[in-house]
Amino acid sequence: MEKAEITMFILYLVGMVAIGLYFFFREKDSGEKTYFLGGRKMGPWVAAFSAGASDMSAWVLMGLPTAVYMNGVKEIWIALGLAIGYALSWIFEAPRLRKFSIVSGDSITIPQYLTNRFMAKSKALQVLCAIVFLLAYTIYAASSIKACGILFHKVIGMEATTAMYLSAAIIVSYTFFGGFSAVCWTDFFQGMLVLGAMLLAPIFAAFMLEKVADPQLPADYWQAFSDWKSIASGLGWGLGYFGMPHIIIRYMSLRSQKEMKKSAVIGISWTVIIVAFAAIIGIVGRLCLGFDEGIKTNEFVFVQMVRNIFPGIISGILLSAVLAAAMSTADSQLLAASSAFSSDVYKSILRKNQASDNELMWNGRLIVLIVALAALLIATNPNAGSIMGLVSNAWGVFGAAFGPSILLSLFWRRFNFQGAVAGIAAGAVVDIAWMNFLGKLGIYEIIPGFIAGLIAAIVVALATEKPTAAMNELYDKAVKYED
Repeated sequence: MEKAEITMFILYLVGMVAIGLYFFFREKDSGEKTYFLGGRKMGPWVAAFSAGASDMSAWVLMGLPTAVYMNGVKEIWIALGLAIGYALSWIFEAPRLRKFSIVSGDSITIPQYLTNRFMAKSKALQVLCAIVFLLAYTIYAASSIKACGILFHKVIGMEATTAMYLSAAIIVSYTFFGGFSAVCWTDFFQGMLVLGAMLLAPIFAAFMLEKVADPQLPADYWQAFSDWKSIASGLGWGLGYFGMPHIIIRYMSLRSQKEMKKSAVIGISWTVIIVAFAAIIGIVGRLCLGFDEGIKTNEFVFVQMVRNIFPGIISGILLSAVLAAAMSTADSQLLAASSAFSSDVYKSILRKNQASDNELMWNGRLIVLIVALAALLIATNPNAGSIMGLVSNAWGVFGAAFGPSILLSLFWRRFNFQGAVAGIAAGAVVDIAWMNFLGKLGIYEIIPGFIAGLIAAIVVALATEKPTAAMNELYDKAVKYED
């Protein structure tokens, strides 16, 4: 069985690297906009699947199912919160963000968009965003690299730390060479693979279930309505979508406004199915496999289920979905961190708009390497925490820091630059402080962080100067913009 699984792993990994090399040779002289945003030429299917795949990392196949496996149906509030938040993001945020980013100097990154939206000369916002990006994305990427290492260790017996280094090298290779186009196209194929795996595994397992392996389930396992803190925290995950740069930048990459609705339907449908089946995998896994401390510790419920049900060649394909989930998120995170530093700090501040497109692309590639190495140091640290825990920390910082300011910039004409800076700073600080000092209260830090960011943004905006006539004109033009 292992030989067949290893063969499928190798074929999958070679395919991902090949895509990166293809786009490197096709677009090597295309410039910064193509490397970081694909030239705004993504179709609705690629944009939608890429947005979903860059979101649903290995935690959706390992972390979330294992949480349901251990704690029961009450964990479905996370899945519900994610589904609601993602749908609202596509419906309300996506159409305006694409229009506003084009009108705001054809912005290709979120920090660049926010700066141009307010016609600001100050670089404070870009520097602040770059700091948050580099911090949170390093933690987020570490979760994906750790998942790859654990999977390689389980399937082929490779030492986990060695496997993490190998996984990081492969992810870096196609991100380094191919940029945004390679990331989106690999995400497209990875998204289809993840969808197929999550549909097949629990359905086959349920049909093969002759008897419950764990007849003495905890009394509250099927109880969905637990304490209000768990429900609120689960639903609070949905707030992250409004400020998740590597996801919402896909909205900006669509080639036309007319394709937004189609892309939204595809993206929302994909994510609803994924999070629903993640919960189902946890429940079916508990019934099929019973409680096992090894499954709990390594977050292996999906992996164990697949290996118990399918022959090697099929399990190899399905387990490649875990790699796909991890890699599709890690590549997006590395590219987003790279673009934030290269375009918003190196180009605008260090080189003061004197850098050539070729210089910016190679600078971006260097940042990809640096962030990947930092993520490796975290992933290989035995005290770094679980995959789900790392994702939770990074997700909270992004949602709390950027969500309020981005939404206000799109829907409030009175909003200004000072309010955006205050909102991002307050959201990030409160989220991190709550996580470190008040986490024992049982409320997910994204909720107080998001509220703090929203209040700070509104109060500071009202207390400072109103937007200029030019800013109001830009806002009105963006609202009415059509391709």
